[in-house]
Amino acid sequence: MVSVTLLANNFAHPLSTPPVKRNRNRKEKEAEGRIAEFLITIFLILSGVCIMTICLSHPILAFEGDIQSLAGAQVPIYSEEKNITEADIEAWKNKILTKYKGKPVYIKATGVVHTRATKYINNKPIKINIVEINPNINPDLVIKPDTANQSLNARAKIKNIAVKSNALVAVNGGYFKPQTGVPLGSLMIDGETLTGPIYNRVALGITQDENGTSFSMGRVNLDIKLKNKIAEINVDNINQPRMLSTYTLLYTDKWGKISPAPPKYGANALVEEGKVTKISASPIEIPQGAYVISAPYSKIDELQKLKNLSLEINYPDEFKGASHIIGAGPYLLKDGKIFVDIEEEKLLSVGGKNPRSAIGYTEDNSLVIVTVDGREKTSVGMTLNQLASLMKGLGCVNAMNFDGGSSTVMYVAGNVVNSPVNAGGVPISNALVVSEKKNQSI
Repeated sequence: MVSVTLLANNFAHPLSTPPVKRNRNRKEKEAEGRIAEFLITIFLILSGVCIMTICLSHPILAFEGDIQSLAGAQVPIYSEEKNITEADIEAWKNKILTKYKGKPVYIKATGVVHTRATKYINNKPIKINIVEINPNINPDLVIKPDTANQSLNARAKIKNIAVKSNALVAVNGGYFKPQTGVPLGSLMIDGETLTGPIYNRVALGITQDENGTSFSMGRVNLDIKLKNKIAEINVDNINQPRMLSTYTLLYTDKWGKISPAPPKYGANALVEEGKVTKISASPIEIPQGAYVISAPYSKIDELQKLKNLSLEINYPDEFKGASHIIGAGPYLLKDGKIFVDIEEEKLLSVGGKNPRSAIGYTEDNSLVIVTVDGREKTSVGMTLNQLASLMKGLGCVNAMNFDGGSSTVMYVAGNVVNSPVNAGGVPISNALVVSEKKNQSI
């Protein structure tokens, strides 16, 4: 490009020598015209090559309207059983192009699209990454939470979690205890309750069954009981740090190999195969399949008299039949209206303008995942109300805030696509991941 520019300047009026006025004949004018046309042609060809090279090396820089050709490597999934046709997929592509008109758009898989945008509020720039997922047209999509490790006492960078899950998309999930990585809030994976809620905070429910994938959202208030035919004991939470000495807490083997210490004036009781096998005033080793009840002495005395115990966990109606649940908070949208219940969920500490992560779903069952960069000159972050307005503008009817700040990180197709506070993102406890079933015949 530089050589072309210099060559063109040689045919322009040099700054060092004033132009000599003389009469030019017709042949000289035609020759100059042909040279100018040649230079313009070369310039346009080289410019096109450079632009295409940039776009191919950075797929997110797709041309508007070129969404279909960029997705050509993906084999569309059509399913007569699910009534999915080629026309359905084309309609989805056209809808995406209309919704994100003027923004760079790229299909990562059938039903999965990623785009970027820069928004200005009070003349301050804000960098936004958006992933929109439509499970209605791709029954092979799997959307679920995942943890850094099999034990809840662990943290890992999002790329490691994504690779472990063979994920196409991943975003940081709920809050966690920084020292240990234990999730602070509701977490269910594949129907197994890993952790209970904190302060009755909001959570996203994901139901995946023979009818497809659907979403729900609500505040989680668990009803947990240890019971047999003649008695029952209420349990306050599962695999969560103690908040009150009077609480009765249950710790499974997912917590780790050793239970926490019991409360003052309390003890730990190991329950194996429905009965208490050990009581201690110290932490207890948790064998696989067993659990520890950590409670005041009065509850432990009551518990050790019971046999054939079973654990019963009941969720609110919004989560009946859910396959997965991931909690954080606060709410951003509820039933189509901005609803930021930051005080009720005891999350005043996450206010202000910060990097953000959010998730929501639309009326037609598309999941929308957003990250907002912050704490830098090129992107100042968002308040929760600004984030709520963004999610509403993206068509969500229900939306919630995920953990943000230095935890905000989005992974798409092998790369971290936003600009986390720390390069690659800090080690996190859990994430929401999106993958495709492999080698599945439809």
